[in-house]
Order: sequence, then structure tokens, then C-alpha cells
Amino acid sequence: MTAETTIQGDVAIIAMNNPPVNGLGYETRVGITNALEKANADPAIKAIVLTGAGKAFSGGADIREFNSVKAMQEPILLSVILAVEHSQKPVVAAVHSVAMGGGLELALGCHYRVGAPGCKVALPEVKLGLIPGAGGTVRLPRVLGVEAALNMIVSGEPVNSELLAQLPGQKLFDQLSKSPESLLDEAVALARQVAAKHADGSPLPLVRNLPCKHKDGDAYFQFARNMVKGMAKNFPAPLKCVDAVENATRMKFDDALAKEREIFINLMQTPECKALRHIFAAERAASKIPDVGPEVKPRDIQKVAVIGAGTMGGGIAMNFLNAGIPVTILETKQEALDRGLATIRKNYEAQVKKGKLKQDKYEQRMALLTSTLSYDDIKDADMVIEAVFEELGVKETVFKKLDEVMKPGAILASNTSTLDVDKIAAFTKRPQDVVGMHFFSPANVMKLLEVVRGAKTAKDVLATVMVIAKKIRKTAVVSGVCDGFIGNRMIEQYSRQAGFLIEEGATPQQVDKAVEKFGFAMGPFRMGDLAGNDIGWAIRKRRYVEKPDMKYSKTADLLCELGRFGQKTGAGWYDYQPGKRDAIPSKLVEDMVEKHRKDIGITPRKISDQEIVERLVYSLVNEAARILEDGIASKASDIDMVYLTGYGFPIWRGGPMKYADQVGLFNVAEAMKRFARNPHDDPKFWQPAALIQKLVAEGKSFNG
Repeated sequence: MTAETTIQGDVAIIAMNNPPVNGLGYETRVGITNALEKANADPAIKAIVLTGAGKAFSGGADIREFNSVKAMQEPILLSVILAVEHSQKPVVAAVHSVAMGGGLELALGCHYRVGAPGCKVALPEVKLGLIPGAGGTVRLPRVLGVEAALNMIVSGEPVNSELLAQLPGQKLFDQLSKSPESLLDEAVALARQVAAKHADGSPLPLVRNLPCKHKDGDAYFQFARNMVKGMAKNFPAPLKCVDAVENATRMKFDDALAKEREIFINLMQTPECKALRHIFAAERAASKIPDVGPEVKPRDIQKVAVIGAGTMGGGIAMNFLNAGIPVTILETKQEALDRGLATIRKNYEAQVKKGKLKQDKYEQRMALLTSTLSYDDIKDADMVIEAVFEELGVKETVFKKLDEVMKPGAILASNTSTLDVDKIAAFTKRPQDVVGMHFFSPANVMKLLEVVRGAKTAKDVLATVMVIAKKIRKTAVVSGVCDGFIGNRMIEQYSRQAGFLIEEGATPQQVDKAVEKFGFAMGPFRMGDLAGNDIGWAIRKRRYVEKPDMKYSKTADLLCELGRFGQKTGAGWYDYQPGKRDAIPSKLVEDMVEKHRKDIGITPRKISDQEIVERLVYSLVNEAARILEDGIASKASDIDMVYLTGYGFPIWRGGPMKYADQVGLFNVAEAMKRFARNPHDDPKFWQPAALIQKLVAEGKSFNG
């Protein structure tokens, strides 16, 4: 059973026990209703306390049941809450640690509630593209007031129990316990007290019977809609939260409850909800490596060293300082070190100025940072991350030196974005300790960390990096060794398509606008200008030697030959005014592209925004399918996480692989075959990957 009953005199204590957060899975729901029935049938029991064992009251729905038959199997949560309401004996919820989603809805169905201090309370369903589906929108406004409840429901953010207990007129908690430790005793005492009070058969209090009104209803809900519309234009759920709470103020309780359920069921079918639920599961799945189980124990990381104090090195160091881990930065020249430390200070000071960081926290972080010009000062570090120039010879020098000075068991990581981690590992006598940790720029902001597993990388090294990633608040995705790993290997195909599109008749601004309208944070040409067009140029020069049969548009090379490297030179695909980042269409670029088309004999044609989006997005999908075939990524959802957290793919579309699933892989493959017939594109690339063909033939999708 996942609900256990203990008896304390005349009080039955029902404890949900479904670790880690007492998710309300089918067995738990059955356990609660059976225990309630038993307690009600026992004449010796006068009252019931409902609580959660371990580290939570309840975190809500059991994510392991998402999309399964069990999720909708009776008793569903609505039925469990109804059983609690109909209990003849008072049910007191003893709420501690975490009460979220269905967990909070269950507590609201109890007759009384005692909250522990420090308990995090939330209805976070909106983050999954849903509204609460078991009475949250109808009951929470009755205990907190309409405005406080709507704010919580629309944001989905947790609020501390003490804060909620201070709201004027709140009826969420009948009392707050003196401490988390005394919660159960105080809940049992309250249960006895209310059992005596209702011994005469007087009705038990129900949240459903409380009034729910707003004195300026029409004006308030209109205002709320306007606010939400501006914030959530690509997501339907936040506006539906407003509708559901308004229904709670205008309809009878059961009618509003039925309407809430109807909205909930309808939202479950929206592409946005499916995308958000996919992301929720994908983020958790990314941390699981198929052959690295819980039996593999991570190494202890107390001290970190970073080689290189440039933009990447400084940003990487900040992640560890933010997590309270001491860092030593090593540089070869004092002025480079001074410059790097000044940038870290400047970044922190900007946060202090904006009120995002307290002065004492800033000082604590800077106190954890030391700098050096000598390898001797880092030899005791448990992990060292190299962030030097992206050239194999430079990496060789660094790794040979690290191999010489670092203590046994230290993890040697490279921040390389494209180079071969196995070659880097071979520069040492300890390849098992070498791993790629590819941070994305700016490293102190971007969520993604590509963890590159070399042929000889030890399992405990991988386990350690995954633990550390969590500590420094990164989404870590494991990649095998190949040119560009997951993200950059795919973006190369996307960039090639962008080049072909302007050769064939589109303008940089049309391509950027089309893909930004689709939802990307930035189009390929603005992205090139921001990153530096010279970076792509260097990669292409390498490609011309390594893969002479790979076709590229020459436009990007012509741009670089003009010295137009992007924002840093004040000119790239666009023109830039000093000190500003606004991309201004360039007549010079337009003329350059026009001349190039004439030189290669292309007559420009009108290209639709739909074709632009499909060619850019499906190029990512086709290359990603090949990455899966090659075993570079272990699952499609990992690729989605790379693009959502590192490349600005629109969240409401769930990542390139989830988006392809939603469009239908048959349709995606048919589009690829069309593009293969375009003589100005790359017909070989557009042959649908073998994996796509296989999934289409079997009627399956990337994400099952």
C-alpha cells in the first residue's frame, strides 16, 4: 500500500507513502480511500489526520503515470477528495514541506488544515500548459480570496506557508504549527478538539460551502485578462486559469468544478500542453544515462580550477561561485587575469545594482575566488575545466601540463565546442578522467551543459558531472564524440540552409523574421552577427579540407572577406550603430548577394515564410535523426533539451523532435523529399534519415 495508517489513541493517522514526493498515483489514491473507509467504520476512531511520509505532504500527480491508463483510473483525485469531504469523522490535513498541485487540492478537500512553517504551497499546473483539475481553481479562491488565489494559479509559483497564513481573512490554514517537528502532535490535538466539537452530529466545515465573490468582478477579471494576455501570448493555459477562477465566483460550486474539469481535459489535448509535459519529462530523463545506474558513486568535488579567464572561463567560474564552490582561475599573463576578474566583478555588480543579488552574497562569492599564473596552485583541485582557445595544439599543451600536475582522481574537463574529446584525452595518461563539459555563452546565464563522453571516460566521472551540473543549475545532456557534438552538429545544417535560402531569393531579414515569428529567440543571421561570423568562417575553412564534397553557400565567406564579422565590428549581415544592438538591413549586403546570384546563374524567386521555417527546422530534425542513428545522443528528448536550453527553440513547441512528432513524421519526410528536388539545395542531405524512414513505416514517432 502507498498509504499507511497508524493509530494514536482515538485518532487514525493516514500517511501517504509514495517517495520521493508522495505523488498521487493510482495505488496511493486507492490507499487513501481504503484507509478512510476503514477509519470511518472503526467505532474507536473519533478523527483522522492525513499527512505525507518523508520529505513532502504531496507533490501532486505522479509523473510516472503521465499519459498512462492509471492516470485516469478511478478513484481519480476528484473522487478521493469527495470521499474525504463525505467522511463522517473530521479529517485534518497535516501539511508540511511541499503541498503542490493535487497535493494542495487534496488538503483543500479536508475539513481542517494545519500547516508547518517553511512549507512550499503551489498550484503549478500552468507550467505544464494546464489548469488545476481537481478543484484548485474553485477552492483556493474561497480560502485565500480571489486575487491572491488567481495570482498563485496563473504564476504557478510556490509560496511559503507563513506568508499565506498572514493574509487577512485567509482560511487555508486553521493554524500553523510551532515547528515542522511538532506538526503531527498539533494536528492530532486539533483532530481531538474538533471531534469533540462535532460529537453532537453538527456538520463538518467544507471549503466548498465558503463564499467566493469579488466586489469589482467585471473590472477585475478584465484587468487580469489584459495582464495575462500580454505575458502568455503563446500559451492558452494562463487565460483559461482566469476563466476558471471567474467561474468560481459566478457559478454554483459543482457547476464551476465541472467546468474546471472540462477546461482541464481540453487543455490536455493542446500542442502547447503536450510540448510542456514533454519538456517536464525530458528534463528529468536527461539526467539518466542508460549504463550509469545509482550504483555508480560520484566523486567528491570540493574545489574547482578553471584554465583561462576569458569570457567563457569567467562565466564558467561564476557558476561554481554561485553554488558556493571555491574556484581558482589560472591564466598565463597577469593582464589577462586582471581583465577576467574585472569582468566577473562587473557582472556581479550589475546584479547587485538591479537588486538581483545582495551585497553580502556578492562578497561571499568573490571571497571563494582565487587567481594564479602557476599550475602548482591548482594541483589539489578535484575538477579542472579548460576554457582556452579552440585549437587542438593549444589544448594539447594544457592537457599535458594538467596530466603532469593534477592529483590522481581529479576530473580533467574540456569546454571544447567541436574538437575531438578522445584526441584531447589521449594527450594524458589518464583518459578515464577526461570528459567534455561544453558550456554555452554566456556561461553564467545559459542553462545548457553538453557533457561529452569520451570512449574511455569513466562512469563515475559521468555520474559526478551530472551531479555537479545540478548543483550549478544546468541542464546536462550527454553526447558522444563527433564533430560539433549534438547542438553544433545540427546548427551547421541549419546555417547551410539559411545560406541557400538567400542565394535562392530570400533576404537575411525575411529569413530571420520568419523563424522568429515561428518562435525562435533569434534568426540565423542575427545569431551569426551576435556570435561572430568569423567563427563560422573558421569552421567552413576546416570543412573545405575535411569534407570537400559538402556544399555551402559562398555568401557567408564573401561577407567575412569584407571584414563584416558582426556586432563586434559594427557590421555583419546587418549594419549596427555604435553602442546599439539593433539590426539594420544593409544595402551593401543586398548588393553583394545580388551580384553573387548573378555570378552563379541563379534567378531569384519568391520564397514563402513557411518554406523558410520548414527548411530550417527540418534540417535540424534530419541531422538529429542521424545523431540518434550514430548513438551520439541516447534519446530524442535529449536533443529537444539541447535546443530548448541552448539554442532558443520555442518552448511551446517542445523542441525540434517533439515538433516533428506533432507535425507528423510522414509529413516531415514528404517535405524533405520535396526539398531534395531543389537543384540549388543539397539533395543528398535531404534524403530522410534511415531512422525517420523506419519510424514512418512503423507509424511511430521520435518520442514514443
